[in-house]
Amino acid sequence: MKQYLLVGILFLFTATSYAKIRLPNILGSNMVLQQKSTTKLWGWAEPGEKIKITTSWDNKVSENVADGNAKWQIDIQTPQAGGPYSITLQGNNKIVLENILIGEVWVCSGQSNMEWSYNQGITSIKDEFSQLNTRNIRLFNIPKTTSQTPRDNNEGNWSVCDSNAIKNFSAVGYYFGKHLNEDLDVPIGLIGSNWGGTPAEVWTPEELVNNNTVLKEGATNNKPTAWWPVSPGYAYNAMIAPLVNYKIAGTIWYQGESNKETASTYTELINTMVGSWRKAWNKEFPFYYVQIAPFRYERHGVGALLREAQAKNLTTKNTGMVVISDLVTDTLNIHPTNKKDVGLRLANLALVETYGLKKDAHKSPMFKSLTIKDKEAILDFDYATSGLVLKGDQPKELFIAGADKVFYPATVKIKGNQLLVSNKQVKAPVAVRYQFSNTGIGNIFTKNNLPMAPFRTDNWEIDTSPLK
Repeated sequence: MKQYLLVGILFLFTATSYAKIRLPNILGSNMVLQQKSTTKLWGWAEPGEKIKITTSWDNKVSENVADGNAKWQIDIQTPQAGGPYSITLQGNNKIVLENILIGEVWVCSGQSNMEWSYNQGITSIKDEFSQLNTRNIRLFNIPKTTSQTPRDNNEGNWSVCDSNAIKNFSAVGYYFGKHLNEDLDVPIGLIGSNWGGTPAEVWTPEELVNNNTVLKEGATNNKPTAWWPVSPGYAYNAMIAPLVNYKIAGTIWYQGESNKETASTYTELINTMVGSWRKAWNKEFPFYYVQIAPFRYERHGVGALLREAQAKNLTTKNTGMVVISDLVTDTLNIHPTNKKDVGLRLANLALVETYGLKKDAHKSPMFKSLTIKDKEAILDFDYATSGLVLKGDQPKELFIAGADKVFYPATVKIKGNQLLVSNKQVKAPVAVRYQFSNTGIGNIFTKNNLPMAPFRTDNWEIDTSPLK
């Protein structure tokens, strides 16, 4: 009799355990849901179990039934930004999600310069502590995790952005969110999914890398380390795939240093990665990224070539790039400490391009065309309508060459949004380069104080030999 009783208790315990509604971690109290959208709520339950959801902003009740795979999904409509609200889920058990805000949600991803936080030395964030309670910002930080196959959950949790939660959250991400919150006056949800040192291949689905001869060959240059994954797809599977049901406004990205040895494949790699993310989310969301900063790498030219590859990604729809060379004070530090202005420049891109707010300037000048007239090279630029200015008496990192491919420091005359470049030793100019080196920091800006992006007008071979 005791045996039967024990079996019965175990059966009831097991049935009760499996009958409960369960949610992925991305759905929880304190979260921010994307405003004015059809948003998915999903999870697991006993097959056939009815799930009823009530949203407090409209008191609407939505229902569905868990399928044979113990999965369920219900679409809800979110209102205009506001809150706090609650969501009640009722099945064989009851879950109440509280302190929910409706606003704008962004993913903050990349390697160490996106990951870097107060706890890693960005102490300027301490100045924000006293103001955090005036801002409706929520944080979801994903722990470093890998997987060989796509996962449907991770171990992050939503937190109110207070002086404790912010200490381990991306500084770039926080400053980006802060400016969106101030200018849009809506709650902001930031999802931190980043890992220092990671090459972009690990953020791209494995099959898209391995089925592409060019990308697969490039991935072989990612040597195993004790500190981060290098296998294609491993971070995507564990740190991006679990998020794709969650409605977002867009993504910011700061990565590239770990792909410096394979700049020739980087443009295609990032286009492939972005395309895969957009397909997974089923949304052509904006992708705004940071061009890597000047740094003294161990090989000549690799940083310049990677920045050039990043600039080429601007041909992809709904992308934007911020240039930060002027924010660097030490080219021996691969982690520039001024994350505040990086976040601000990313925010200005989003405020103009995504939200339609008018700003005086939000893009750095980009080389457009070269014309040779007599002994001068005349250069035109996109995004320089406010006019160009030289900070200082002489241009820095500006060089000109003739057909012999010997570059000389150039003199420059500025005419509105044009540069007139020359050198007495170059009688017949052919090419111009600006800040096209690993460590070069130029001094040409827009009148709105945005630095000109590095460029070269030639396609000559670049020296990538080891430094001596």
